[in-house]
Amino acid sequence: MPHIDYYFSTLSPYAYLAGQRLEEIAAKHSATVTYKPVDIMALFPRTGGTPPKDRHPARLEYRAQELPRQAKKSGLPFNLRPMFWPTNAAPSSYAIIAAQKAGGGDVGALVRSVLRATWAEEKDIAEDGVVKAALEGAGFDPKLADSGLLVGAETYAANLEEAVSMGVFGSPFYIVDKTEKFWGQDRLDDLDAFLAGEL
Repeated sequence: MPHIDYYFSTLSPYAYLAGQRLEEIAAKHSATVTYKPVDIMALFPRTGGTPPKDRHPARLEYRAQELPRQAKKSGLPFNLRPMFWPTNAAPSSYAIIAAQKAGGGDVGALVRSVLRATWAEEKDIAEDGVVKAALEGAGFDPKLADSGLLVGAETYAANLEEAVSMGVFGSPFYIVDKTEKFWGQDRLDDLDAFLAGEL
């Protein structure tokens, strides 16, 4: 059974635009998934990247065209300039980590809910109420937002170090069985093909 380590930031528009395709692909190929939120702003400088605010105007102009195009392809509602972005990604990341450890709900749905809150619903994912509502909506105990702080913080830091060591440099980033790497929601078709033995 193949395993997918999914590295992502809860601030990432491209992770949002992946929708539920990862979960659909994993189900199709009986693959398991481990969700690994990472601090993307800490990851960028360690892997040769640049935070959006520091990018050349040409790159920002392209991003402003490309994101709406990808949103249209995905069929997902999308706000290019959300009210609460960037924000503190730690609370939502800690909650996802705690929920995955606790079990009993749908982690993929939780991740999608958090991403949708920023990119489609004008909500601040640093706010306790937003995180708890996402937990509850995905079938988890909303109290995990409080009780999971310590393990969440430790794992979040460990995820960053692991991501750097594994060659992760952006979000979303998928690694199959610790070896085969796919960067970006626009590579999910390739991930699907690889798991099917076609690549």
